[in-house]
Amino acid sequence: MKNPATILPSAQYKRKATIFSVLSIIVIGCCWFVEFNPFGFFSEFHFVQDLLSEMFPPNFEIIWDDNSMAMSILQTLSMAFLGTFYGGFVAIILSFLSATPTMPIVWIRNLTKFMLSLIRVIPSLVIILIFVIAVGPGAFAGVLTLVITTIGTFGKLFTETIDNTENPAGEAIFSVGSNRVQMIKYSIVPQILPSFISNLLYAFDINMRAAIGLGIFGGGGIGYKLHMAMRVLHYKDATALIALIIVLVTIVEKISNTLRKRII
Repeated sequence: MKNPATILPSAQYKRKATIFSVLSIIVIGCCWFVEFNPFGFFSEFHFVQDLLSEMFPPNFEIIWDDNSMAMSILQTLSMAFLGTFYGGFVAIILSFLSATPTMPIVWIRNLTKFMLSLIRVIPSLVIILIFVIAVGPGAFAGVLTLVITTIGTFGKLFTETIDNTENPAGEAIFSVGSNRVQMIKYSIVPQILPSFISNLLYAFDINMRAAIGLGIFGGGGIGYKLHMAMRVLHYKDATALIALIIVLVTIVEKISNTLRKRII
């Protein structure tokens, strides 16, 4: 007689089958709840063809005919830079207050971590809507949004970088009678400085994309021009702006990656 263990499905097979079944039920349930038909990609493709016929060929003349285009690009770059600069500066300060090696007072450390977690859970689109209501649409609202989102995202990242520093160097400095400020200056800062600069360049790369997206919701810049082109149904102009955005983001990404590699 054969051993039942060689005939029945193994525990690993049952586990994989269970995971697959649960995921299938979740996917089907979500599609049913939002009334999404995945086969519509194929059955309704003619709508996509109609849209593409309206978007191509792109009207690249808008790029050099519009006198405010260069100003919009500069505005987007300025939004990304200012959001990274001010947001990164505050994030660095808060990271020193929330990291264990640099802040011995527990309640200050926990309060700062709670603030960073609270900022991080608020979606950027909600923040831009709040600032648009508070200060009006434009680049100022976009910069404020990028500052807040940079603080939330990179404040936690900087805190983890400080927490992962090597302790022996700091203990050696303490052993010769140095205070905590001197320990931070001569032990922690040299370890975290390359990582901080690299992460700030990465933050600028992210904020560049975010600034374009926020412009669609009233944050100004080239994203706002794309929003207006779509709003008035000038799809050929929108296609040209999308191509310009792709080129702009690619250039910024290449520069950021090159600088990060040199620093690391």
